[in-house]
Amino acid sequence: MRVPCTVEQDEDGVWCAHAHLDRVGCNGEGDTREEALADLREAVLLVLEDSGASEELTVVLDGA
Repeated sequence: MRVPCTVEQDEDGVWCAHAHLDRVGCNGEGDTREEALADLREAVLLVLEDSGASEELTVVLDGA
């Protein structure tokens, strides 16, 4: 499953990643871009798990 997302650095230097799954927003943050994407991936997986998605689902974040 491909999930479009945005990644940006805020004014305090924290990296923030955002994605939407249907009507649910997911967010991640970290000290680096990679940490923010990893945090976002965990949030996306939790939303998918709650919706009953297969545990074998592969999630790819398409970050801009």
